Amino acid sequence: MKILNIAAYKFVALDRLPELKDAIAQALAARQIKGTVLLAEEGINLFLAADSAAIHDFLAWLRLDARFQDLDVKQSWSAAQPFGKLLVKIKPEIIRMNHPAIQPSAGRAPAVNAATLRRWLDQGHDDDGRPVAMLDTRNTYEVDAGTFHRAIDWRLEKFTEFPQAVLDHRDALAGKTVVSFCTGGIRCEKAAIYLREAGIEHVYQLDGGILKYFEDCGPAHFDGECFVFDDRRAVDAALKPRVDIGASSDSHAPQAVGSLPA
Repeated sequence: MKILNIAAYKFVALDRLPELKDAIAQALAARQIKGTVLLAEEGINLFLAADSAAIHDFLAWLRLDARFQDLDVKQSWSAAQPFGKLLVKIKPEIIRMNHPAIQPSAGRAPAVNAATLRRWLDQGHDDDGRPVAMLDTRNTYEVDAGTFHRAIDWRLEKFTEFPQAVLDHRDALAGKTVVSFCTGGIRCEKAAIYLREAGIEHVYQLDGGILKYFEDCGPAHFDGECFVFDDRRAVDAALKPRVDIGASSDSHAPQAVGSLPA
């Protein structure tokens, strides 16, 4: 395992996006790093891979910008480069929800860390005795690769369907502690804010998503693997890839290599 894969995002107000895009693209290309970076006025979202030295050098460069000093990065390893190219794009949102009023940079919903969530799932309730409802905010094909035991799955085809699904199923969440989760944290962060605004009283986002949960807690309470948007297709609870991409680059993922979830 010689290739370091990183996933990171941060909701933070960004300006002069074309200049930032060019600077990041040049910094990545100079270090022969591949993957995808999305930029929007609301923040940054990235999935990248290269040898460890190149990745850490890029992160040191990026964190020279005060807006990215505390960028939280999830790491995993693969035997070969899982991305076919480098893409740096400017988008209206770093994860599309089509609800401009949802602004995580203005204040997050409460988060629960992996260790606390595992304890809640072990004991069958949160610390106040409420039942815990795990709410998967990902798309159908991601859920089908693996999810938490008895997680709520609304069969979303894309994240923009999430707000209407909340309105359709809101009553079923009443009286429960709802924990929204996704791959790395970005969708469940927006989801948790929307849930609270929709009147769900006890809502948390899983801090760092499934990838951070795997890193801290392994496979406990999780069935299957975590879908990822590159040639690895999915990673198991040890963050090891399903596919030996060093032996085969064939992929049946629903989206092109280098893309991020809709």
